[in-house]
Amino acid sequence: MSFSVEGRSAIVTGAGSGINLAFAKLLLENGCNVLIADLALRPEAQEVVHKHSASSSRPRAVFQKTDVTDWKQLEVMFEVAEKEFGEIDIVCPGAGVYEPHWSNFWRPPGTPESRDPQHGGRYALLDINLTHPIRTTQLALAHFGRRRTGGRRKHIIHISSIAGQNPALAAPIYVATKHAINGLVRSLSKLDRKLGIRVTAVAPGVIKTPLWTEHPEKLKIVDNANDEWVTPEEVAQVMLALIQQDKVSEIICDKSRQGPQFLVRGGTVLEVSKTVRSVSAFNDPGPGERAGNTVSDMNVLEDEVFELLSQEGWGTPKL
Repeated sequence: MSFSVEGRSAIVTGAGSGINLAFAKLLLENGCNVLIADLALRPEAQEVVHKHSASSSRPRAVFQKTDVTDWKQLEVMFEVAEKEFGEIDIVCPGAGVYEPHWSNFWRPPGTPESRDPQHGGRYALLDINLTHPIRTTQLALAHFGRRRTGGRRKHIIHISSIAGQNPALAAPIYVATKHAINGLVRSLSKLDRKLGIRVTAVAPGVIKTPLWTEHPEKLKIVDNANDEWVTPEEVAQVMLALIQQDKVSEIICDKSRQGPQFLVRGGTVLEVSKTVRSVSAFNDPGPGERAGNTVSDMNVLEDEVFELLSQEGWGTPKL
């Protein structure tokens, strides 16, 4: 064990639901304080905060309403965490979205379904999935520089995706953000050896979260008879392993089996399907047809793309 989360403190963005909520719950179960930063809490997240919100609770959970696209609110998030917990040891800029119709490459700014302003100079999807993790990482490094007891190890853990290795015609901006997250994480790898700040990422496959289950436009590409979901809890277990362990088993989601182990260090990206593997920066074979990685009917969304492009005046802003 290189690091135990017990008695430590964490910030997790997007922890109002999904993978990040599962991670926050796991941290709390292992004795770690957590500041949950999100726009709102789903009922299951509210229950977690209520359970751990008493001032006498050990560990404690605190909810801070946060729009991660607002840099000032990200700064306030760190200020609140410092006030509540003091020193922060773990930061997870986990908030993200999967190419929604309101910020989407095939529905450009100014067209009916887009909420990205025609002349706004930005895409919400990029602000959430890429700019927010970059800015949060900078703020985390600044906090680590100001407040650090005895040089103890620090962790920043990002949420990438198998889309960070694969192309996807239906979701090009999302794919671009996840390729970028992998590049960011690997670029910061030397912080581990030099400063004891380990920057890593998980790259999940198809995860059963509200991001999918409550969006019919995404569910139609999943064939429940052939495709297998990865659970948020399985991803959270791998995230905790990235923090607490120097070695991780190649097979972690199925505890009845054990595969070869590999070293965990700064820059590590772990793919999480129904098994776990380390993603190489060069000559990696890609996610492949592993259980938990595939969606059988992606062609449905690709057909929609070509249908959109066939419409007269595609991409022309509405008047």
